Amino acid sequence: MKKLLLTGFEAFLEFPINPTTEIANQLNGELIGDYEIIGEVLSVDFHKSGNQLLELIEKHQPNAVVSLGLAAGRNCITPERIAINCNDGPVDNNGHKPNGEKIFVDGPDGYFSKLPIYQMVAKLEEAGYPAKISNTAGAYLCNNVMYHGLHYLKQKGLEQPSGFIHIPASHNLAVKKNMPSWSQQDLTEAVKVAISCIQ
Repeated sequence: MKKLLLTGFEAFLEFPINPTTEIANQLNGELIGDYEIIGEVLSVDFHKSGNQLLELIEKHQPNAVVSLGLAAGRNCITPERIAINCNDGPVDNNGHKPNGEKIFVDGPDGYFSKLPIYQMVAKLEEAGYPAKISNTAGAYLCNNVMYHGLHYLKQKGLEQPSGFIHIPASHNLAVKKNMPSWSQQDLTEAVKVAISCIQ
């Protein structure tokens, strides 16, 4: 049985919960397609999150890596096309505030996702879940983690599927914020549909 590392993030900024935490925990140990899911939750910390992902890759030796992040305000599932070599955005959970520094000084400007993002969008829409490809993962921790994973695999000469998927807010998050939201169950089921596209 092949292994797929699925990561979410802890709560951050003004969001008291993070729906990706529940997805990673709920799907941990499940079988989806050809993969056994290994669910893990990352810190929201520019000094730690990327290295946590790499340590998990080293530990579990997965055949595929999918990281999840909350994109509050988006109304659909958005597989990310590209990660850029840049840290920027608001403070993280430990008070770090980057200002456009490179993630890796000697790294390339960007990496394209190694996930089947077109197939994911098509299958999600077929299943009734709104989805589209996103051309920016931002420059916060979601982009940071995506870049770390793709850079690591490139340096190791590995070709397995790896990338990032942003999800909308859950209903619990959106109650007071007047933003698009999905039920937690629908978010989890949509992630399962996306994962089922990975060979």
